[in-house]
Amino acid sequence: MDATVVQMVPGGSIAGMAISLIISVALPIVLLIVWRKKTGASFSSFCIGAGIFILFALILEQIFHSVMLGLTGTVLKDNIWLYALYGGLAAGLFEETGRFTAMKFFMKDPDKKNAIMYGIGHGGIEAILVTGLNMISNLVTSMMINAGSLESILAPLGDERQTLLTQLSALWTEPSWKFYMAGMERVSAVMLHIVLSYLVYMAVKNQKIIWYVLSVLLHAAVNAGTILFAQVLPVWIVEVILLAVCAGLIFAVKRQYQKEPA
Repeated sequence: MDATVVQMVPGGSIAGMAISLIISVALPIVLLIVWRKKTGASFSSFCIGAGIFILFALILEQIFHSVMLGLTGTVLKDNIWLYALYGGLAAGLFEETGRFTAMKFFMKDPDKKNAIMYGIGHGGIEAILVTGLNMISNLVTSMMINAGSLESILAPLGDERQTLLTQLSALWTEPSWKFYMAGMERVSAVMLHIVLSYLVYMAVKNQKIIWYVLSVLLHAAVNAGTILFAQVLPVWIVEVILLAVCAGLIFAVKRQYQKEPA
């Protein structure tokens, strides 16, 4: 294996990390404050959404993935179509079941404003934990690289040093614009989680399971579609398409929200 040469991380890449970090942390906080002030939705709905995401997506779903990928070996990993379908359905089933469980049993008399607040909490904590923490790690590592201190820190690692450098090389080899895409993706994801939360709320309120099924299928379709489109289209085009789709879904939910009695 050729030795990886450490290079300076471009300023544009660092700016992209910083902007994506700000979006990931500020977006849910701003939405929480604005929606609570506008509608009086409860902070507990935000917290329940955040907690359910952690339990169902970060814990239960990850356990399921470990079991399934262990049982199937390389069958799923080596077939992008199967992998995308599996990943999309798993995410849809776990997260929408978590949403349904929360609104059915943990939220007292869920109404439309708190369904939206739940979605802000669900998508917001994902933005903070998944993208926000990753951007913090990237920024700290990039500063260490540009300060020239990374090599001395990694020196004691021996053979593991090269493996870690290969993983970190994306920080200076990836085009700078890609780091901005993480923040753009979080905007789309938060919008999607608000839409899905409203669909599940409709399932609970109207006692019609079809809305829950629709939320699972929509979640699966967006996740799988994003993976598959990324195989044939540039990342920025995929993110623009995703943003447009989620904005359209938000518009549809807004119209339904306004029609429904308070």
